Amino acid sequence: MSEELLINVTPHETRVAMVENGVLQEVRIERSTGRGLVGNIYKGKVVRVLPGMQSAFVEVGLARTAFLHASDVAVGEGEGRRNGNEQDIRALLREGQEILVQVVKDPIGGKGARLTTHLTIPSRYLVFLPGGHHVGISQKIEDAEERERLRAMVAAASEGEERGGYIVRTVAEGAGEAEVAADVTYLQRLWDSIHDRAAATTAPGLVHEDLPLALQVLRDMAGTPYERVRVDSRETYQRIREFAETFVPEMVELIEHYPGERPLFDLYSVEEEIQKALERKVELKSGGYLVIDQTEAMTTVDVNTGAYVGHRNLEETIFKTNLEAAQAIARQLRLRNLGGIIILDFIDMGDQEHRRQVLRALESALERDRARARICEVSALGLVEMTRKRTRESLEQILCEPCPTCGGRGSVKTTATVCYEIFREVLRSARQFDTRELLVLAAQEVVDRMLDEESASVAELEDFIGRSVRFQVEALYTQEQFDVVLL
Repeated sequence: MSEELLINVTPHETRVAMVENGVLQEVRIERSTGRGLVGNIYKGKVVRVLPGMQSAFVEVGLARTAFLHASDVAVGEGEGRRNGNEQDIRALLREGQEILVQVVKDPIGGKGARLTTHLTIPSRYLVFLPGGHHVGISQKIEDAEERERLRAMVAAASEGEERGGYIVRTVAEGAGEAEVAADVTYLQRLWDSIHDRAAATTAPGLVHEDLPLALQVLRDMAGTPYERVRVDSRETYQRIREFAETFVPEMVELIEHYPGERPLFDLYSVEEEIQKALERKVELKSGGYLVIDQTEAMTTVDVNTGAYVGHRNLEETIFKTNLEAAQAIARQLRLRNLGGIIILDFIDMGDQEHRRQVLRALESALERDRARARICEVSALGLVEMTRKRTRESLEQILCEPCPTCGGRGSVKTTATVCYEIFREVLRSARQFDTRELLVLAAQEVVDRMLDEESASVAELEDFIGRSVRFQVEALYTQEQFDVVLL
C-alpha cells in the first residue's frame, strides 16, 4: 500500500493530508488563530466543584472554563491510578485550588475543553507519565520476548529516576538500547523544564504547549510506512528535517520539498475531496450512496442502493451495496473526523451470514483508523451502533459555521408559511393600533407571492381591517424575515 504525507503551509494555516494509493484518507487543519489544545499543559484554578456531576470547572485562561471529571483526577501525590470514581469530587478538589492539568479534548461546540491531571508527555518511542511508577507496553506489540526486552531497556534507562512511569509506543518495536535511553533522557529534561515553569506560572496560565501540527504529525506517525513526506514550504521543510534528524532519523530521507507551481493539494485532488467531505451525500461507485447527518448528540449514516440494481437478485444487490458502504463509511469517519456516538443504517439483510460479513468488513476497514472505535452488534431495529473517540473538532466544525439563513436547521419556512404569518401579524397590529395604513417589509420572494398567488387574500384582508396594506422589498432580509410598519 502506497502512503504519502502532504503538508501544505500558508502564513495563516497548516494542513496535513494522509493519502493512501492516491486517495485522501485523513486531513488535519491547524490555524494560527485557533491552534488545537490537546496535549497542552496548564496551571489552572478550580472555580466550581459540582458534587452532583462528580466534576469541577477549572479556569485555565481559555474563552470558556474547562471540565474536569473525578475519574480524571489523580488520587494522592505521585499516584497515577485512575480510581477517581471511588472518591467524592469534594475530597479531591476544592474551589480556589491550583492544579496542573492537561487538555485531552478540544472545546467542541458550546462545551469547554476536557481536562485530566494524569499528565502524559510523548516522545518518539515512549510516553512519560509523571504520576506513574510502572512501565507499560503497547498492546500492538504482541511478541512476548520483545515486550520483555523493551520493558527491561526502559527500566535500565530510567534506573535511579523516581519521577514517573512510561508507556512504550508501538513504534518502539525493534528499537535499540541507545535510542530508548535517548528518549528517556529527553523526556526527563522536558519534564524538569515543565515542572520549573509550572512553579513560576501564576494560575490560570499556559505551562507547556504541544508541538505545531507539522511536527506533531511527524512524531505521532513515526513507524507508519510512508513512501515520502512532501512539504510545499521551504522554511517548514527545513524545520521538519531538523526535527526528524533528532527524533525520527529514519524518515529524514523521505522528506522532500515540493517547489512546483501547481498547488500540492491540487496535484493529489485533495481540495476536491475536502469539498466533497462537507456534503451530506456520498456517492458509491456502484451507484448507491450514503447520507451523513452530523448533530450535537450523534452522527447518523444512512445507506441506500440508489441507481444500483445489481445483476442477480435483490438480496445480492443489498449485500454488495452494504459491503461497499462499509469501506466508504470507515473512510468518511476518518476524513471528516466524526466522533462520539455513530448510528449506521445499513440496508436490511435477511441473510445472517451477509450481516456478519458486512460487520467484519467494517471492523477490518476501521483497523487503519488511529482513533479508537468500538462497534456494537446490530440492534433490534437493524442499526449498527458504534463509537469513535473524539478529541478535536470535526472537519465540518473547523471549516463551516451554521447557515445564517436557517440557523443550522437545514431548512427555511416556505414563502406560503411566511405570507400567512404576515397576515396574522397585520391583523394583530390593526386591532391593537389605530393607523391609516400598514407597510410590510419582506424578502423579494415573499413580496412576489403576496402580489401574485395571495393577491385575493390581501384584498380580503384590507376589506376586513378597513385599511390598505403596502409591500416593500428589503434586499437584505432572508426569506423568513419580515416587519410590519404602522403609517
